Amino acid sequence: MQHGICTLSIVPARKEPSGASEMVTQLLFGEAYTVEENTGDWLRIKTAADDYVCWISAKQHSPLSDAAFKALKKERPVCTSELVSLIQQGERNFPLTIGATLPFFKEQQSRLDAFSFKFEGQTVFCDEKKTASEILDTAFLFLNAPYLWGGRSPFGIDCSGFTQLVFKLNGYRLPRDAYQQVESGHPLRFVEEAEAGDLAFFDNEEGRIVHVGILLNHEQIIHASGCVRIDKLDHYGIYNHDKKGYSHTLRVIKRIL
Repeated sequence: MQHGICTLSIVPARKEPSGASEMVTQLLFGEAYTVEENTGDWLRIKTAADDYVCWISAKQHSPLSDAAFKALKKERPVCTSELVSLIQQGERNFPLTIGATLPFFKEQQSRLDAFSFKFEGQTVFCDEKKTASEILDTAFLFLNAPYLWGGRSPFGIDCSGFTQLVFKLNGYRLPRDAYQQVESGHPLRFVEEAEAGDLAFFDNEEGRIVHVGILLNHEQIIHASGCVRIDKLDHYGIYNHDKKGYSHTLRVIKRIL
């Protein structure tokens, strides 16, 4: 079994083995994966954090030994907590976005196999469960970040990438897509029961879950739609003040904390 790790700032991951295929997610620095298929130019991978299957370019693959992969799964995860920071490899610096993972991080050094990086920015333990207030503080960092299908960074993020990343930084693991995240937590019966940090899910006309956001309270939601923004919420769904109408139909609210 082959393994790999992202040693670039961000790597696009696609639905099919083609640069023209849609980007379904992104790998952030330090995120590991297992290689399930190799076509020569493209690798079909399964991410270690959320078992997400996608394709990446073989040119952006960094091999990881089986021993390091297994050790990494047991390591307490450390993530960057600033929107953008710099990491140093030898004489070169390159940017990391919030939520990047620092493998085997100790004394400002991240080392694994043949790789060695120096990082002096702010970090957080990603297995330390935080409060609803801290979750919202993290969510507010992304305000006005542009929407990008498959995105997972402040330079472009989609609705489920936003919720997954915010909860990751606060000690909670969520699957990648909204229709998967809706299986987490337990449902609330009424909107009025909702509290800060709850997740609200929205469906389309076919009943498929297509959107998710984080509640600030039972009347407001922060979510990625055009950009990360705050809108009103009621039992019908999200009311977009700019469009003067409802943009999303509420399906269910789930409590994760």
